[in-house]
Amino acid sequence: MGQLDNKTAVVTGGGTGIGLASAVRLAEDGAHVFITGRRRAELDAAVEAIGGPERATAVAGDISNPADLDRLYEAVRARGQGLDVVFANAATASLVPLEQITEKDFDHVFDVNVRGTLLTVQKALPLLNDGASVILNASTAADNGTEAFGLYAASKAAVRSFARTWANELKDRGVRVNAVSPGPVDTPGITDLFGEENAADVRTKLATDTALGRMGRPEEAAAVVAFLASDQSSFMLGANVFVDGGENQI
Repeated sequence: MGQLDNKTAVVTGGGTGIGLASAVRLAEDGAHVFITGRRRAELDAAVEAIGGPERATAVAGDISNPADLDRLYEAVRARGQGLDVVFANAATASLVPLEQITEKDFDHVFDVNVRGTLLTVQKALPLLNDGASVILNASTAADNGTEAFGLYAASKAAVRSFARTWANELKDRGVRVNAVSPGPVDTPGITDLFGEENAADVRTKLATDTALGRMGRPEEAAAVVAFLASDQSSFMLGANVFVDGGENQI
């Protein structure tokens, strides 16, 4: 028996990285997981990694596009069991210092990380079962002031704020909202953001920023997501759980 047997979960950005690791873990705990992302090939591979169509369903889309989210939740609705877990994980980042930020840069980051997170949770509301768990993926970047990360950091500070407000608004339904804030986790996003030629040096630098002296693994963040998704965290509401190897703690 798994702690999420007969539950239904949604993981945005579920094709790679923390999203994929979390989808795998939620399925291992018994949930049927709906994943979404923009790259169909990655999603198809992720479904197989999660356990095949019996354990996972992929719906391609962009969380900043309301129509794509409508298609995702229509697939959840068609399953007929409501929704028990939402992990609003999908995000994007850019490296742009203040003097170079354009409106396009701002819109790109905030449309996905802030507007997309809002729409992900808002459109899930009619499907949420009593006792459901909503988990928002924030970041240590919201607190540490890394140069050229201003847009990403500000967007993740907004996500952290959402968790507090929505926890208060949804508590009377028995819906718990919490956030997880990963630190340096080794995902394909490192290469996507910094480039293949810089990725190794960036990983080395990020590892030295943690008290543990290493980067985290996606599975370590996924374990916290699974905890927040389950009844084991039943007395947690509006919390922000750091999974950062001590980066922002000591």
